[in-house]
Amino acid sequence: MILPSLQDMLEFFWNDYTSITPSAAKIYGMLEEMGENYVNDHIAFRTFDLDPVGVESLGETFLKLGYRPSGEYHFEKKKLRAISYAHPDPDVPHIFISELLTGEFSPELQSIVRGLVEQVPQELKGRPELLMMRPTWKPIDHASYLRLLDESEYAGWLAAFGIRVNHFTVLVNALRKFTSLTAFNAWLIAGGFEMNRSGGLVKGTPEQLLEQSATMADRMPWEFAGGERHMIPTCYHEFAQRHVDPATGDLYDGFVAMSADRIFESTNTSGLMAQLRPH
Repeated sequence: MILPSLQDMLEFFWNDYTSITPSAAKIYGMLEEMGENYVNDHIAFRTFDLDPVGVESLGETFLKLGYRPSGEYHFEKKKLRAISYAHPDPDVPHIFISELLTGEFSPELQSIVRGLVEQVPQELKGRPELLMMRPTWKPIDHASYLRLLDESEYAGWLAAFGIRVNHFTVLVNALRKFTSLTAFNAWLIAGGFEMNRSGGLVKGTPEQLLEQSATMADRMPWEFAGGERHMIPTCYHEFAQRHVDPATGDLYDGFVAMSADRIFESTNTSGLMAQLRPH
C-alpha cells in the first residue's frame, strides 16, 4: 500500500469515527452552523502491546508523515502505556496512541487477546493498513467480550472495535463564542449531551496547563461472532483547553496522565452490564 497523504488519512479517520459516533457529527454540525472554527486538537487510538500492533508499530506511519514522539505516559491503575506524537505544523492534530499491557492481566485475558492479534499479518507491522483496515480481526464472541470487560473495559472495547480512532478532540482555544471549557461544557449539557463526570466535569487545571472534558460514548448495536448483536459503547468526543506554558511561552502541547486516565472511562459500560449479560 502506498503511504496515503496525511489529509487523506485524517479524512478517513473522521468519516470512520463519525460513522459510529453520530453525536460527534452533530456537535460538528452545531458548531459549523454557529460559524465556529472547529480545530481538532488530537486524535487517539487504542491497541494491545503485542506484535504487530503495538504502539511503536502504529506510530511508525505517523513518523513517516512528519510526526515526532512528544511524550510517554503510564497509567498504572488501568495498566496502559501511551506515546503522543506532534507534527511541526501546528494546525495538524496531535496523535495519542495507548496500548494495554497484556502481561499484567490473567492468562485467560492474554489468551483471548493473542487469538485476536494473531489474525493480523506480521507484514503489516508499521504500515498504514493497520490503522485503516476494517475489521482488524474477526468479530469476537460475546462471552469472551464479557470476560475481557470483567478485567478491563479498555480490553473489551478494543476487542470489539479493533484498532481505530477512539476519539477526536475539539480545541476550545480556537472557538470564538466560548471563553472557557466550563462555558463550552454548559453549552453541551444544554444541548442534551451526556458528559463524562468521572473525577469532575473538567479534568485538569490551568496550573497543569491542560483542561479536558468528554462526552460519554455513543451506544449502538454491534455485531459479535455468530451474528449476535448487542448494544455497547462506541466512541466519544473530547474537548481540550490548553494554557500557555511559562517555560516556552507557547500553548502546552503535552498531556496530563491523571486527566487522560479519567477520560478513558468515557467508554465504560457502567449501567449497561445488566443488559449485556445473558439472562
